[in-house]
Amino acid sequence: MLAAARYYENCQDGLGECFLDEVLQTGGRIAEHPEAWSLISGRIRRCLLNRFPFALLFRIEQELIYVLAVMHLRREPNYWRKRK
Repeated sequence: MLAAARYYENCQDGLGECFLDEVLQTGGRIAEHPEAWSLISGRIRRCLLNRFPFALLFRIEQELIYVLAVMHLRREPNYWRKRK
């Protein structure tokens, strides 16, 4: 996530901060309606960011939401599968 923010910031001043803000907003959407997002593998769900080609991958356990990855949608799509 931080590497992506640095990349976007190098592309355009302020764009890295916009990326991080959107990650936080997406986390807020997940917190409001955690079961609204598509299951992609077992109990893992995916919520897409609106402006950037990324998604938050997460799972719900009891009262907690665990974010497993801030995943780029076009690079190494299965790297997160080893995470618990």
